[in-house]
Amino acid sequence: MTAYFIDVILPIPLPKLFTYAISEAESDFLKPGMRVAVPFGKRKVYTAVVYSIHQNPPLVYEAKPIYQILDNHATITPKQIELFEWIAAYYLCTIGEVLRAALPSGFLIESETIIKSAQKFTDIEVSLTDDEFLIMEALQHQSSLSIDEVVAILEKKQVLPVVNSLIEKGLVIVQEELFETYKPKLVKYVKLNDAYKTETTLRGLLENLTSAPKQREVVLTFFSMSARSTQAIKMETLKAEINASDSVINSLIDKEVLEVYHQKTDRVNYEGIINTEALVLEDFQQTALQEIQKSFENNSVCLVHGVTSSGKTEIYIKLIEAVIDKEQQALYLVPEIALTTQLVERLQAHFGDLVAVFHSRYSSFERMEVWNHVLQNTSKGRIIIGARSSVLLPFKNLGLVIVDEEHEQSYKQFDPAPRYHARDTAIVLASLFKVKTLLGSATPSLESYYNARQHKYALVEINQRFNKVQMPEMELVDLKDAHKRKRMKGHFSLRLIDEINEALGNKLQVILFQNRRGYSPIVECLSCGHAPQCPNCDVSLTYHQYRNQLRCHYCGHHSAMPQQCGACGSHHLDTKGFGTEQIESEAKQLFPKSKVARMDLDTTRGKYGYQKVIGSFQDQEVDILVGTQMLTKGLDFRNVKVVGIMNADNSLNFPDFRAHERSFQLMTQVAGRAGRTDIRGKVLIQTFNPDHSILQQVSQNNYYEMFAQQMNERHNFKYPPLYRLIKITLKHKDFQKTNLAAEWYATSLRQLFAEAVLGPEFPPVSRIRNQYHKNILIKIGSKQSLKKTKEAIVKINNSFQSVKDFRAVKVVLNVDNY
Repeated sequence: MTAYFIDVILPIPLPKLFTYAISEAESDFLKPGMRVAVPFGKRKVYTAVVYSIHQNPPLVYEAKPIYQILDNHATITPKQIELFEWIAAYYLCTIGEVLRAALPSGFLIESETIIKSAQKFTDIEVSLTDDEFLIMEALQHQSSLSIDEVVAILEKKQVLPVVNSLIEKGLVIVQEELFETYKPKLVKYVKLNDAYKTETTLRGLLENLTSAPKQREVVLTFFSMSARSTQAIKMETLKAEINASDSVINSLIDKEVLEVYHQKTDRVNYEGIINTEALVLEDFQQTALQEIQKSFENNSVCLVHGVTSSGKTEIYIKLIEAVIDKEQQALYLVPEIALTTQLVERLQAHFGDLVAVFHSRYSSFERMEVWNHVLQNTSKGRIIIGARSSVLLPFKNLGLVIVDEEHEQSYKQFDPAPRYHARDTAIVLASLFKVKTLLGSATPSLESYYNARQHKYALVEINQRFNKVQMPEMELVDLKDAHKRKRMKGHFSLRLIDEINEALGNKLQVILFQNRRGYSPIVECLSCGHAPQCPNCDVSLTYHQYRNQLRCHYCGHHSAMPQQCGACGSHHLDTKGFGTEQIESEAKQLFPKSKVARMDLDTTRGKYGYQKVIGSFQDQEVDILVGTQMLTKGLDFRNVKVVGIMNADNSLNFPDFRAHERSFQLMTQVAGRAGRTDIRGKVLIQTFNPDHSILQQVSQNNYYEMFAQQMNERHNFKYPPLYRLIKITLKHKDFQKTNLAAEWYATSLRQLFAEAVLGPEFPPVSRIRNQYHKNILIKIGSKQSLKKTKEAIVKINNSFQSVKDFRAVKVVLNVDNY
């Protein structure tokens, strides 16, 4: 008799696929990409994805049967599996980790451990501990308990020893129960009972209701709504239209005058008005569009280097229109959720319901609905705007990929695995569908611009702003000189204050940029110099004034702001450095008549956090907006005259080979928010070092000089884009063990790669969440095979994992870690 098997991808970090036994009928029904529930380990059940169907039994273990089939059609497409395999191979992770990152959690049905009583409470003869007694007592009141419920009953996290003890005594049995998490959203509608559809019965109904005037009013309102619209009437719309209580409508339902029914709906719907006017491009935009289309004849990737506010979005819309006309899908990647808010409004005004949004602030159910629209290629899944995870969606008929602000660091995933770069993954995704990728930026990354110079990518440059708006005027303010001449108020130079006052006097808006949240990064005792440190990390705690708390930005540890020094007991505490909170409070004091708002991680939590802040600034309810790097991400504010960069030196002095490139990009992007209409913007950059080459290049908007200078340094010191980097981080709570493990690893690597290995070195913050970190860096030249290098690293990593002493040491492999 022929046996049938499937290889599945489990959503856990396993280096290999796992094989399960299936029946002949199941083998006929199953297709690669379908989800199945499978047992794994002693008791756990996972959702796995079918990779292949075959008749070869596993050699090392006996194949278990699957539990159940969860799909009628594939949830994952063959192209997706191909992409997942490329990500796993390139970024040195497992395909299971990629699957877990890609699938919204609602698709990953997992089992939950359920505890049931094996005998009656009164029959128990063995002695019980207090904790065991509490569990057995609870099982008398309900048939089963989940592990989470046991944790709540015992009020402690370590409950498994107690459960195991009860299993050994034969008092409880343990089962695994599958639970599916997705529930479709149902909307309640009302309709008139069919019995009252004729004129005679209707007249009779209204006469009967004369003694119940409120009920009669509801019926009449229902008719007038039905006459106005052909659409079905929602219960909540009817309630909003009348001034009656729920009980009035319920009485009509009880009398069977009205009937209630439910309809399935999407959680995210566009209900705005579509702008039907054709989009008209200016001449220079039309030229750029033609150049892009021509470049696509010979190149798969085109880089658009257009100054800020050059109208790149309009060009993208024109390209998307061409894709939609062919009934294909378009993927529009943006680096930050903040940016999707504005973009979605612009694209929905043009394309309406064809636009779907996919990012982590959406709930799991909302993401599942977008996933299904994309998979089924419905009209709602034609244009996807999303952050980096949207490259992993199940496209059926992709026609174009756009990566906006392609230089952004947010496109790189750092933790957990897969540590992929969405820009590079998007290019591979487009190549799988044999379609084109468009990269856009006012400050392209050195890698992309270098690729364009090497003719790997086509290059289209746009050097003028939309509507012939002038580039903002740049001014460097020397803080050293301002402090010396006492021309400072707090962290504001008098020069910046004058410009802000002038802008506010003309009813224009101001943006202030400081790339650090909180009030101040250090609280210091003036008597003994002690600064409160995080107990879990090697960093000082940041003071957050709005909660009167000290917080660690690495692990989230927080404590109340102390009234006296923890070391010497002195009450003389002072803050050093400044964050967005301090700038906000100083701005409120300096400009008391103006409305000041703040946009950073603390004020934009929650699903609609960004929309609230951006919306109020767009509607000119806010005069001065203080923010972190979120402000730099391509946002379009029409009324901003002045942009102030509070301290340009922070990012320049950061210990990273990309510090200068990043600083140039950050400052140019912030500056680009100024003067996007007829009025010329003004940008003031406060610095202690106005002669720094990067600041000079920013003030002259000279990207080409910055590129040449940085490429020269990268060449001299062997850094990307001329060399590839792989960073290996070792983590463990024991300092000695981390050191030993890192030395062993680095020695093994040096035997193969000699001087191409740097380290091991402790990073600037060497302990995070009670784990010591140590980094090793491998530089790979253009003549060295990347594939063979990775194979060698994987071999060394496997040897390292087999050393008993190092098994507890966590190793993170990060390819292209910049």
